[in-house]
Amino acid sequence: MTPQGEIWEHVCSEDGPRLDKYLAACLPELTRSYLQRLVKEEQVLVNDAPGKSNYKVRSGDRLRIHLPAVQEPEAFPEDIPLDILYEDEDVLLVNKPKGMVVHPSAGHESGTLVNAVLYHCQGQLSGINGVLRPGIVHRIDRDTTGALVVCKNDKSHQSLAAQLKEHSITRKYRAIVHGILKEDGTVNAPIGRHPVDRKRMAVNYKNGKEAVTHYHVLEQLKGYTYIECQLETGRTHQIRVHMASIGHPLLGDAVYGPARCPFSLEGQCLHAMVLGFLHPSTGEYLEVSAPLPEYFGKLLQKLQK
Repeated sequence: MTPQGEIWEHVCSEDGPRLDKYLAACLPELTRSYLQRLVKEEQVLVNDAPGKSNYKVRSGDRLRIHLPAVQEPEAFPEDIPLDILYEDEDVLLVNKPKGMVVHPSAGHESGTLVNAVLYHCQGQLSGINGVLRPGIVHRIDRDTTGALVVCKNDKSHQSLAAQLKEHSITRKYRAIVHGILKEDGTVNAPIGRHPVDRKRMAVNYKNGKEAVTHYHVLEQLKGYTYIECQLETGRTHQIRVHMASIGHPLLGDAVYGPARCPFSLEGQCLHAMVLGFLHPSTGEYLEVSAPLPEYFGKLLQKLQK
């Protein structure tokens, strides 16, 4: 989470899009409207001068933001439609849409998955992760779509947390990456905070935690490759960091890949398709599959021509 009441500094490594869009990619915890407000209030400096939202960033630009201290947001029920893949008394599995944040945070006080499940489950959620993350045992990024499990009680939460720790949960993602991958492979490289930009993650052999991603080539496209990634671990931005580390960043990922995208995408082209685990009550294996979102399918068709 981006710390509030602190100074965020960043040096642009290449030319990019307009300032507000670039900041939204660098600071996914904050909404674009919140960042635009900071720009309007002259809290965002570009080379020590107040920036404008429509300014297009350039390589070498020094960005500096004063993030005002904010009060911890409250989580409250909101009647937001959910795409439910499976539900019973213990767990709720949903297909998270693009642009939805998992739990409330600064700049995302409402419209989150937690707000939606609080309404849907009428408060019947595990409380292990506190009032802002009820039922949340794992998360996916705002611009990543797909399957996510919500725990309705502490028993199911403890069971799923233990399976995550043991790396026994099945998590398969679909992604489109830059460049042509000719064969399957595995990236086994620890992930930790970037040594310079503390708001990003990076392969970090000194202070990183174990991270393993297996990737399988599904189809070679025109300048890109359609792949399936299976996680052994679940580090922050794991697939995005690992694929970028081998020279194949995710299409649309302005944080770990090219700042400019040739397609109209909002964030990385990544979808959590398959999620499977041992049911906390029955002990039987439960697996769900979330269909590819419309934008992903249309992009695939375009790249296949």
